[in-house]
Amino acid sequence: MIRLPLRRSNTAALAIAAFLALPASSTLLAQTDVPAAPTQSGPVTGPTFPKPDPATDFTADSPTRAQVEAFLQASWGYDTNRVFQVQRIVKTVIPGISNVTILVGEKGRKETGALQFFALADGKHIITGNEILPFGDHPYAENRSVLVNRAEGPTRGAAAKDLEIVEFADFQCPHCKDAQPTIEKLVTDFPNAHFVFENLPLPQHPQAFQAAAYGVCVAKMGGDKAFFDYSAAVFDGQAGLSTNEGATLTLNSAVSKAGQDPEKVADCAKTPATKATIDAGVKLAQDLNVNQTPFMFVNGRPTPLAGLDYNMLKQMIAYHVANDGAAK
Repeated sequence: MIRLPLRRSNTAALAIAAFLALPASSTLLAQTDVPAAPTQSGPVTGPTFPKPDPATDFTADSPTRAQVEAFLQASWGYDTNRVFQVQRIVKTVIPGISNVTILVGEKGRKETGALQFFALADGKHIITGNEILPFGDHPYAENRSVLVNRAEGPTRGAAAKDLEIVEFADFQCPHCKDAQPTIEKLVTDFPNAHFVFENLPLPQHPQAFQAAAYGVCVAKMGGDKAFFDYSAAVFDGQAGLSTNEGATLTLNSAVSKAGQDPEKVADCAKTPATKATIDAGVKLAQDLNVNQTPFMFVNGRPTPLAGLDYNMLKQMIAYHVANDGAAK
């Protein structure tokens, strides 16, 4: 993954991957001071969690155990192999902020891990490590609303946004190129999805902005299909973006493959309107605290593309299809 030096991110990849995205085996975190689980005998059917003490382990008024369980179900419900227990919700020295401990395990494995976070007084956010993440029964609803209304890049797939998948990418980012086969599989496997491509050219990639500008103009002149023909050609020829001369040849070739006139596209790419379109996409990324590429949102759920098992990703998307309801 390639990171963007924007403002401090609240959805950094490690926090999301460890807490929200990866299978249970990837979230068997370091133990905290929780009681030891009872010793298991016979075949291993899953972890045995220690029984919490209601008098000492649940001293905070908010959030309730049910609210934490609903949040975890919204975040982890797609992974049928994951098991967890809310072990502790206790007061802290700061009024309204609670310390929450979750025990996590996997079916068929005896090992368990503990995850801690602080639930904030607003009832909408938590802090884990040094990251702020959304909290609640529907933690991704606000992101989803923002994207439904503001993600205006080239689209393909279904017109309806009941399943909206938004990709933020940089044409010069090698990990973005590597992610394209995954995106293509998703397009095929979820024909009911509304896919949106948003440009996020990183400042450390000198040719990324020009590649994005050409893409904006290809879409403007030739439509969404022309854009995706262009993007496929640019990613295929990404090595050519390493020099100014190579970038010109690569981008002009991609424009031609998309059925557009390189000279007209080059002129369009220099206009303030084109820059404004790209800047709007970057601002959208900033508002969603995206600081890396490639990055994807599934109905508002932040999902780093690097390191995710494809079958698990499909499970996660199918879970959101079944549970998220209509777009608003």
